[in-house]
Amino acid sequence: MNQATCIQAGRVSTAKLTVMLGILTAFAPFSTDMYLAAFPAMAGDMNTEVPRIQLTLSVFFFGLALGQLAYGPLSDRFGRRRPLLAGLIIYTAASAGLIFVRDIEVFLILRFIQAIGGCAGMIISRAVIRDTFDLNSSARVLTMMMAVQSIGPVAAPVIGGYLLALTAWPSIFVLLTCLGAACFIASLFSLPESLPPENRLEQGPKEIAAGFLALFKSNAFIVPALSGGLGGAAIFAFITGSPFVLMALYGLNETQYGWAFGLFCLGTTAFSQSNFILLKKFSARQVLAGALALMSVAAAALSLVIIFQGQPSLAVLLAFLFVALLTIPIICANATAVAMAASGERAGSASSLIGMAQFTLAGLVSSVTSVIHNGTALPMAVVIAVCGLSALLVLGLGNIARR
Repeated sequence: MNQATCIQAGRVSTAKLTVMLGILTAFAPFSTDMYLAAFPAMAGDMNTEVPRIQLTLSVFFFGLALGQLAYGPLSDRFGRRRPLLAGLIIYTAASAGLIFVRDIEVFLILRFIQAIGGCAGMIISRAVIRDTFDLNSSARVLTMMMAVQSIGPVAAPVIGGYLLALTAWPSIFVLLTCLGAACFIASLFSLPESLPPENRLEQGPKEIAAGFLALFKSNAFIVPALSGGLGGAAIFAFITGSPFVLMALYGLNETQYGWAFGLFCLGTTAFSQSNFILLKKFSARQVLAGALALMSVAAAALSLVIIFQGQPSLAVLLAFLFVALLTIPIICANATAVAMAASGERAGSASSLIGMAQFTLAGLVSSVTSVIHNGTALPMAVVIAVCGLSALLVLGLGNIARR
């Protein structure tokens, strides 16, 4: 299906479609970044330690990974709209429950359920783009969509900081409940169906498993999916480690942390628009490799500075982190476009595997960053460097096998 067909069938412009999909994929940053500065207050209210509250991040990431395995095949069989609407209902209900919970065990369970619902938008957005655009157009649309999605990482910590300054942390989950309900209403009335009935797959569990296995065996799909997942997971080392690093080591308060995090994300988002220029001169695979190399060099350099010189100034720390992480939107957009172009008729299942890889790795990266915590910024920097170098290795080995 081409772009004109989708727009005509859904009676929606490309710009409006991009904005809607970007908002639907912003559930993860809103659900993680907004409450980071609330960890100490939450630990006090739940009578537990901050590391236990940090686990709510890891649980959320693993829930995102697991949920995506279901939504892809479901969207290939039933179309894109119905699974999306079901996911939004689950997300909204779980968010409402989190407002009232003060037991850490129940809170962890609800965070997992919240993630199961919230991942629907990420999966189905990629499938809609695959239904609608070719490879290079997909990379450009994904870049635009990520610019819209980036409103989450920029706005969420700032909003969370002010909410904490004005009221208690449950207000954050009140806002998330309202976000879920608003997206459900918008999707119900405005989001077009991009997969017509004649293109849907009538598949049972065996066919779904066979489809996943075929994608796993495809070098053209699995290499960019895995390298993109590894590279993109670097941001979760920053998300997990930055509250301690910026607030405990460098003395930022909750509001200052929110502004620092938001401005950091705003800068990386602005740089991501260079992908449009790069794609005019290079292929999506070449841009992906270059972005991974830049991330690896910057994060490795920061690690060496910390090892040999001790704690750097805040300006030096943020400069290295900015260079390392500004590449992430470019990495994710190009890796996703390349992988989805190789998915054939199983766009939903392919999107599920991409999402599963991204958030399984995100959960692992978040957990490792917490486990190797040593009271410095070194664990965060090292994990980012390892993510970039591992992604480069996978991409290089895949290119050799492809040739």
